[in-house]
Amino acid sequence: MPTYTVSTSAGLLTVPQKQAIATAITRVHSEVTGAQAFFAQVMFVETAPGDWFIGGAPMTERQIFVQGQIRGGRTAAMKHALITGLCDALANASRLPTSRVWCYLIELPPSQMIEYGHVLPEPGGEAAWLASLPEEDRVVMRAVGR
Repeated sequence: MPTYTVSTSAGLLTVPQKQAIATAITRVHSEVTGAQAFFAQVMFVETAPGDWFIGGAPMTERQIFVQGQIRGGRTAAMKHALITGLCDALANASRLPTSRVWCYLIELPPSQMIEYGHVLPEPGGEAAWLASLPEEDRVVMRAVGR
């Protein structure tokens, strides 16, 4: 359900740091929203020198930018807990201060999202949605991340 794109300068993160970040994002999202971990996607995009600008000038600081596309319908308190939890987790896993972590959440209507071949449920409807799916789809989902 959520897709998080983590953008950094090329070579900023090691593979173990990327794994730690992906694990942390998945954990925070699952803990805050209650969604099962197999829904969380984390993708890394590395930019070459001269491809990232801030204020019209090439970015020279070590930073991480995270854009999370999540299902709409979450409370303001939940979104606050999610974004602050993500920022703290990313800073910890990357060993950067929180002042170097940019994190944006973008809400999408669940009716405009398909994952695993099925239109997504409203927040809170995950258990019933999962139970209504064909068994072979549930098996695939439950195997993710194992």
